[in-house]
Amino acid sequence: MKEKLSAVAKTFSPSPIQQLSHLAQRCNAINLAEGFPDFPAPPLLKSAAVSAINSDFNQYRHVQGICDRLARIVKDTHGLEIDPLTDIAICCGQTEAFAAAIFSIIDPGDEVILFDPSYETYDASISMAGGVPVFVALDPPHWTLDNGKFLKSFTSRTKAVVLNSPHNPTGKVFSKDELEVIATACCTNDCMVITDEVYEHITYDKTKHISLASLQGMQERTIITSSLSKSFSVTGWRIGWAIAPPAIASAIKNIHIRITDSAPAPFQEAALTALERL
Repeated sequence: MKEKLSAVAKTFSPSPIQQLSHLAQRCNAINLAEGFPDFPAPPLLKSAAVSAINSDFNQYRHVQGICDRLARIVKDTHGLEIDPLTDIAICCGQTEAFAAAIFSIIDPGDEVILFDPSYETYDASISMAGGVPVFVALDPPHWTLDNGKFLKSFTSRTKAVVLNSPHNPTGKVFSKDELEVIATACCTNDCMVITDEVYEHITYDKTKHISLASLQGMQERTIITSSLSKSFSVTGWRIGWAIAPPAIASAIKNIHIRITDSAPAPFQEAALTALERL
């Protein structure tokens, strides 16, 4: 039946990350393949999820309180003014938020710049949308951005840049100087940016995470994606979000609804409890 597969499906093979994770589960081995914390979820958060289940929050649900709280957090942390009614889409984890963001802005033939190494979801989502991934290698050992290579990667077909900071898998946090280079290039070339900020609260050596959207001229051209997963050690709960200008946030919501309809209801309730602690 392989001939019945779509052209995109034929290009995909099983995820090596997921394969290694399944193997680790079967062998009861330490799993270094997947990115999840080695600490348990906070008891208060787990109690909130149990309470939500016992309260029969079992149907399709949108917890607006999550959006309200995220707007306050983004204001306090990054100085961004966000309308919680129009600028935030709750999704099934950062992975779906990222994919929906790609589907909302990328047309066939559009080029999207990625920093290499990169998480496997990024180029897969771009390919499914008909876009063209363009990789720009970060330079070891400190995974620095080569400004020349980055600037040369832009063409007339470049539609967006993907920025993952703090970075998976290196742990690198992009510096203010590097972010300024990215911001200037995107403004000059009229490009969008999709950020993955899921590790925003997990950094090393007291390095501070700076959201690219907080730089001058970038909020209106940035889609922030993040989730509850890493900060609260609940990667399996699948509560994530995208923060974007209203028209794009609306498109992401429309795509999300047609793919999954709703993030898990009891875990949305628990997410509100978690976010109130930030």
